[in-house]
Amino acid sequence: MKRFFSRYSPLQIAIHLYAWSTIARLIIEAVMGTLSVNPIQEFEQRTGRQALTLLVLSLACTPISTIFKWTEPIKRRRTLGLYAFMYAVIHAIIFVDLDYGLAWSLIAKTILQKPYILVGMLSFLLLTPLAFTSFDIWKRRLGKNWKRLHQLVYFIAPLVILHYAWSKKGNIFLLQGDIVRPFVYGLIIAVFLIFRIPAIRKSLASFSPRQLTLLLKRNQHPKADTP
Repeated sequence: MKRFFSRYSPLQIAIHLYAWSTIARLIIEAVMGTLSVNPIQEFEQRTGRQALTLLVLSLACTPISTIFKWTEPIKRRRTLGLYAFMYAVIHAIIFVDLDYGLAWSLIAKTILQKPYILVGMLSFLLLTPLAFTSFDIWKRRLGKNWKRLHQLVYFIAPLVILHYAWSKKGNIFLLQGDIVRPFVYGLIIAVFLIFRIPAIRKSLASFSPRQLTLLLKRNQHPKADTP
């Protein structure tokens, strides 16, 4: 056991446990018969949502490392991204196989009739080369182009949010219906994109946790107003 914990950090263990949690829960609920009346739809929705969550967590690694001067999240970014792709693959397989029975003509017709599926398919296709080139060997082979390629994730993430929001019963643009989760995800992605603005990124890099602690202490114990 000591050898296990010396090999894997608490963050690594937490990531792996969380990543597999959705599959584990779905299997347990399927065995116990506690899924909804439409289990295929539930599998499809929950795997898609987990893919989005893991993608957002992978994007969070850089600002967390920058703000808190904690380098480990950068090392775990690839793991989170690959888990996100794994769930995206499962999500796509459930859609084309379990939901539509590999009826490609019907799938093509549905994609054309429902724009959110088209956006989801585009997101998946763009995410695929990022997953396959995420390993060190491709980083060496592609050189500077590797970074340019993987910056596509900041274009893919809003597409995934749009796919998710469009699939819900509501209108995220009019703030109507079942749009709370898509709205929260979209807000988080927007913050991450703002963090990529050079001036803001530079300010974050120069910011230290000690400054945050001092700022919080000042807010908790403001100086008494002088007469």
